[in-house]
Amino acid sequence: MRADRLLSLLLLLQNRGRMTAPQLAAALEVSVRTVHRDIEALGASGVPVLAERGPAGGYRLTDGYRTRLTGLTDTQAGSLVLAGMPGPAGELGLGADLAVARLKLRAALPAVSAERARLVEERFHLDATAWFREADPVPHLAPIARAVWDQRVLRTHYGRPRGEVRRELHPLGLVLKGGIWYLVARTAPERAEGDGGAERHVRSYRVRRFLAVETLPEGFERPAGFELAAYWRESAAQLEAARHRTTALLRISPRGALLLPMQFGAAGVRAVEAAEPPGPGDPEGWLRVRLPVEGEALAVGDLLRLGAEAEVLGPPGLRRAVARAVATLADRYR
Repeated sequence: MRADRLLSLLLLLQNRGRMTAPQLAAALEVSVRTVHRDIEALGASGVPVLAERGPAGGYRLTDGYRTRLTGLTDTQAGSLVLAGMPGPAGELGLGADLAVARLKLRAALPAVSAERARLVEERFHLDATAWFREADPVPHLAPIARAVWDQRVLRTHYGRPRGEVRRELHPLGLVLKGGIWYLVARTAPERAEGDGGAERHVRSYRVRRFLAVETLPEGFERPAGFELAAYWRESAAQLEAARHRTTALLRISPRGALLLPMQFGAAGVRAVEAAEPPGPGDPEGWLRVRLPVEGEALAVGDLLRLGAEAEVLGPPGLRRAVARAVATLADRYR
């Protein structure tokens, strides 16, 4: 809406001082021509905007002028929880609200605090997406977020590796983990197609796997005492414990000790920190580590990523499985 844009323009000039028309256009995501029209509208409404020509020119407010229009709407106030993550806020449909809320908040701060906020924003940036991986495509994220906020039942079509299901869900919250969005929800009491009747457990659903969502008019009651952060911590801990079904004994080279944390994350870091001294016959600088790994089929592929920088010493079954895989590769490349 134009009124919101005019307010944003006014707050930009108040918070940042002199700005050129192209700078304002980029900040507001509009054309330079629109900026010129909005500046004229502000002037006509009594806001003292000065236009300065020349290489160092631009628009600025008359010295000493400050607006008091800094009250936050409900949506803008709610968006402040994502103040450090403009990307995810935009995916949730709150990007514009967050931008205006930040401008209003800074405009309301005393001069010293506003300068401190500017310096923090200038020096720190949070990027929630993991390296070497694009963020999930999440076309249904915005309607899911609205259903979470409005506490409305969702009728969903969800794709899983073992087949698609149709469920009615009570959406309890959204979690962003390593650039991947998850919906935490409880199944509605109705039968779930393709699932033989789903039990009413709270579960996590990867948002990118929703093939279709429809927000229903009826609401639902949240489970008594449910806390999203506590649920996610417990769920993550259970997943971590379930993943690591066995422990591999490896001997690794100095380069392997560098690769292990990169390939296995926190488990690799802990394994290197608790490394044992080299055994008899080990090359100089090599270490022995115990690394939690998944089931044999997955562990073989993961361990082969270490290449010649590691040798699997045990368990015997895992060592034999890795040896078979290496023999197959050697035969293929012979």
